[in-house]
Amino acid sequence: MKTSTLHITNGDSTTNYLKKLNFQGDFITWREMLCEGKTSTDVGSEHFWKSRFDFLKQSYKVTKKQFIDLTLKEYRNLCNHKSQEEIVLWFEYDLFCQINMIAVISWLKRYRKGRKISLVCSGEVKGSNKLLGLAELTEKQLKEQYQNKTELTIDDIEYADYVWQLYCSDNPIKLQNVYQYQQNTTFKYLIDSLLVHLQRFPSIGNGLNNVENSILDITANSTLNSQDELIRELLQQENQYGFGDLQYKKQINDLKDYFSSFSPVKLNKTGIKVQQQLLNTYANMRNDFSFLGGAKKYNFLYDDTTQKLLKITSL
Repeated sequence: MKTSTLHITNGDSTTNYLKKLNFQGDFITWREMLCEGKTSTDVGSEHFWKSRFDFLKQSYKVTKKQFIDLTLKEYRNLCNHKSQEEIVLWFEYDLFCQINMIAVISWLKRYRKGRKISLVCSGEVKGSNKLLGLAELTEKQLKEQYQNKTELTIDDIEYADYVWQLYCSDNPIKLQNVYQYQQNTTFKYLIDSLLVHLQRFPSIGNGLNNVENSILDITANSTLNSQDELIRELLQQENQYGFGDLQYKKQINDLKDYFSSFSPVKLNKTGIKVQQQLLNTYANMRNDFSFLGGAKKYNFLYDDTTQKLLKITSL
C-alpha cells in the first residue's frame, strides 16, 4: 500500500537520519548543488540536466555514471511518486540548501499542482547560540521541527518560484529588490541567502568575491600548516554558504596564483596585496564560463559600501 507522505530531503545524511528515527513515508534525496554553476528555470528538463552535467563534469570531474546513479535516478524516482497526499521538504538555512529548496518548489509548482506541500527548515533552535543543520538536531528537536512544519500557501509557492526565476535570469540585479523590499516570512532564511549570493559576484575593491576574500583573509590572519587545515577553518567560519570540502578545494585551487605555499599555508606578495585591497585582480580572475545562477559572474561587480550590484556595460 502506498504511503501518504513523500519526504524530499537536502541530502543523504538527513534521509538516513529520518529513516533511523522511523519517519513514515517515502524518501527522495535531492542531490544537487544549484548554488554553483549555470542554472535554468526549467528544472528537470533534458536541457536543464545536460547543462548541470556539463558544469559538474568540468568543475568537479563528475562522470556520466556518477551523475546518472546519484542524481538522475533519484530524480526519476521523484517523477514516479505521484500519489502522495503531502510532500514534506527538509532543507536548511544556508545558501546551498535555500537555492535547492526554491528549485524543488518551482518543480512542484509545475508538476504537483494542488498538492499539500510542507516545509521543515532548520536553523534557529531554542537553546543554541548557533544555527543548526538537520543532522545536528537531537531526536527530540527534529521531531519538534516536524510537528511545527509550515504548510506552504499558494502565495508561498508563487514567491519561491518567482525568486527561482530571478536567480536563473541573466540579470541578478533584480534579486536586490527581493532582498530589500519583497521578503516572505515563511522562508525566513532565504533573504539572507540572497544577500550572500549577491556577494559572490566580484567586489569593486579587489575583484574577488566574498568567499575568495575570506580564503585570503583567513590565510593572512591564521597559522595553518596544510590546505586541509584551511578548509576546516573555512567550514567553521563560513557556514552561511553550506559548502563542503569539495567546494572549498575548488575555490582554493582557483586562487592558487596568490599562494606561495600550502605547507604551511602562506600568501605570496601578490596575494598579500590583493588581500590588503591594494591590488585589483579582476582582469586576472575574469572568464566567460563562470556562472552564478543564470548570470555570468564577471559581468557584474558588487559594491560592499552600498550593498548593490553594478552591471559592467563594456568588457
